[in-house]
Amino acid sequence: MADSSANNVRRLRAGMVGIGMIFDETYRPFFEQNRDRGIYDRVFGDVDVKLVGVASRTGTRAEKYLQAAGQSAAGAKSYSGSNAVSEMLEAGVDFACVATPDDRHFDAARTILQAGCHVLIEKPSVLRLDELDELLDLARQKHMLAKVVYHKLLDPDHKKLRTLVADGVLRHVNNGYCTLLEPKQISGQQFAEWIGGRNPGTYVAVHYIKLIDFSFPGRLKTVTATGQRGVVGPKDGKTWDSCQLRLIYEYESGREAAFDIHTSWVTPDNFPGYVEQEVQFRFDNGVWNGHSRKRGVECTIEGKTPVSLKTTMNNHYNGSFLEPWGQRSQRGYGIEVVERFVRELAYVEFGGDDKGRQHRLEEIGELAYNDLAADRQTVAAVQALEAILERQAKGEPDCVVRVNDRLGGLVLYRPGSAEPTILYAGKV
Repeated sequence: MADSSANNVRRLRAGMVGIGMIFDETYRPFFEQNRDRGIYDRVFGDVDVKLVGVASRTGTRAEKYLQAAGQSAAGAKSYSGSNAVSEMLEAGVDFACVATPDDRHFDAARTILQAGCHVLIEKPSVLRLDELDELLDLARQKHMLAKVVYHKLLDPDHKKLRTLVADGVLRHVNNGYCTLLEPKQISGQQFAEWIGGRNPGTYVAVHYIKLIDFSFPGRLKTVTATGQRGVVGPKDGKTWDSCQLRLIYEYESGREAAFDIHTSWVTPDNFPGYVEQEVQFRFDNGVWNGHSRKRGVECTIEGKTPVSLKTTMNNHYNGSFLEPWGQRSQRGYGIEVVERFVRELAYVEFGGDDKGRQHRLEEIGELAYNDLAADRQTVAAVQALEAILERQAKGEPDCVVRVNDRLGGLVLYRPGSAEPTILYAGKV
């Protein structure tokens, strides 16, 4: 496992699977800023965190990054091809981060856990509950952390929402609406290789699925959805422009709440907000509204906004700053979520003697905001969404998925058919 030097500095060696915009905005600044300063806590001491390997399909982006980063990534190697992840692991890493297209998460995460390494997976963790089951079994067998990134849970606005709910200030959610609309540049350029046969729901709706599931704990009961095609692919193809998802939750009170989540990646590139995000949650005694374009900052610069520079900036998520004391920095909750995982990992490995490691592992595994074991209802919603859209593409719209139905954990019902389809037999 991770080593320690004579001056009692512990080391964690990191691997990265996939490299692109997500890496540039969150993982890269974390690794580069912590390469020299490390992380410190009185519980686990002084820990160096070093990126030692990057695994990708072609290696092109990884090589460009390593060349551009220079000393900031000194010693890191690029691994490419079909066996890239295994080669990177064999070279020696303590944990690996998976930031590939979502339909490739499972294979990479399984390989990492099988090798006896901790894993951090970008949202959604996986696309099917049977895949989640397999990863959870592996993590338990290997005594490793398996975590997932939902960085919006660390957004100060969303943390405040949850605080008001947890403290009973906002009482009993009745219904809600969430939207995240991204420009054509996302589907046509930045993530063009990600979207074939995919939908923006699994890419961005999961942020809000998890926000709802975590902030308003209840039992997911019903999933319905529909979608549109014809802009980024043929109207009768498998690639979706947008989708609308509805989740029904039931609470201990016996009351239900409905949540509508609308997502798209075909908003015009010159839309003033560039990325349009809005939420509204209605409670027995109040209403919570949040809007990305009303967050407090608006900037217009000729020739730059809204594409290369966003008109309405989210400086909470990821911002580059000139600090008052003259230092350049890059920070935000998108970076904070990665550091938080590494701190949890350092606590497990270095926060006490070897006899207490299992207890520390179980303690960190109880953190529902990022542990794979707490991702069941989110993955269930994603699997149901994909199944419903697949049926719609085959000419069977308006399907409904029941969660923990009498016939199984995920059961799809088609209008006009008496024969249900069991998507997942076990209990969600």
